[in-house]
Amino acid sequence: MIRLDYALAMDAGSGSGLTDSQLDAEAAAFERGCRRVLAEAEAGRLGFWGLPQDVAMAREITEFSEGLSGIDDVLVIGIGGSSLGGRAVTDAIGGPPALRRGRRVHFVDNCDPWTLAGLLEALEPASTLAIGISKSGGTVETAAQILIVREWLRNAGVALESNLVFVTDPESGSLRELADAEKLRTFAIPSSVGGRFSVLTPVGLLPAALCGVDVGAMLSGAAKMAERCAKPKLSENPAGLLAAIHVLHDRLHGRNLHVLMPYADGLRSFAAWFVQLWAESLGKRVDRQGRMVESGPTPIPSVGATDQHAQVQLFMEGPRDKLITFVAVADRGRELTIPTEQGAYEYLGGHGLAELLDYERRATALALAKDGRPSLEITLPALDAESLGGLFFLFEAATAFAGELYGIDAFDQPGVELGKRLAYGLLGRKGHEDAGEEVRALETAKPSRYRV
Repeated sequence: MIRLDYALAMDAGSGSGLTDSQLDAEAAAFERGCRRVLAEAEAGRLGFWGLPQDVAMAREITEFSEGLSGIDDVLVIGIGGSSLGGRAVTDAIGGPPALRRGRRVHFVDNCDPWTLAGLLEALEPASTLAIGISKSGGTVETAAQILIVREWLRNAGVALESNLVFVTDPESGSLRELADAEKLRTFAIPSSVGGRFSVLTPVGLLPAALCGVDVGAMLSGAAKMAERCAKPKLSENPAGLLAAIHVLHDRLHGRNLHVLMPYADGLRSFAAWFVQLWAESLGKRVDRQGRMVESGPTPIPSVGATDQHAQVQLFMEGPRDKLITFVAVADRGRELTIPTEQGAYEYLGGHGLAELLDYERRATALALAKDGRPSLEITLPALDAESLGGLFFLFEAATAFAGELYGIDAFDQPGVELGKRLAYGLLGRKGHEDAGEEVRALETAKPSRYRV
């Protein structure tokens, strides 16, 4: 079972954390927030909460994956929540890319031609399955790359029906229209599930299944965590505690930089997924009452022990504005024992690399605590499908609860819409002519003297 240890986030553990009374005082607000989230989920407005019970979806994805033949490479075209979750799953469970068995999965998120052109030169069209992922179908970066890949497949004489599938809205949107027109296979993203909460839909599960991940086990792990996260009592709810501790450290101690530092290479991409989830959900200008707040924590990805040699100097001696969450893996499934060597390295002999990594994490957390710098620790039983499903759901639930405690809507993202509208104006998209004029006016107004 996934465990949360928050001793070093408390005053008794680090000397500058939360007191028991401060955490207890948040219990009533959490209970109200928890009941609100559960009511929204029950009403069908927070679709991510019910995803772990969708066994039919898991069955459909598994049957498609197992029935696929002649495919060696999978090209996943999506950005943000349409890419980060799937990448996090395949990186965590698939193993190092050079050693992965079965199909190779490639994620193309940014619309940089350097990446896509290189992949299209290296891949064989007939043995490549391209997956276009966009709920609305209007994501410009994804749409542009889908059109390029579709042309690449056509020019190679490949039948689109066998080598191109879409993951999109079940009923509407540009991608749905294109799929219907060209009779392409589609997988649906439930209309009540937002992009950054969609990893347990075909958005994340389809790429996972195609590289051999047991998606049923992922949902099983998520379902077990969902049961734990439905408890309205703060002291019994791991997601509630994760949310409340972060919010209180921000509110009471000014610790608005939230670091996620897994001690596992396989969770590097999970830390990137967390950044989008936390930043886009909790960074808001106004609260639910329409009051200007311009608040929200800034998430920071890190990985141990690598970033002990990059970021920990700042964590130890920089501003005291950070709360660090370490992620440990109890059973790594494999070990490499360090050979015994006389002399300077004699102390290493007989220890294992996993053991060393564990000691590094413990030492770092204790060193931070000794200097009054708080942290939490999440421990996974193993880096497997069930644990990963539980970890995803833990952070999604914590995000929903943190939104309640901050008093903001964690499920919208108005801050990204203006940039999209101005980009449409530059591209000349119909209906956005005013945005094009606005861009030209803004660029004309830029002072020209600040150029060298």
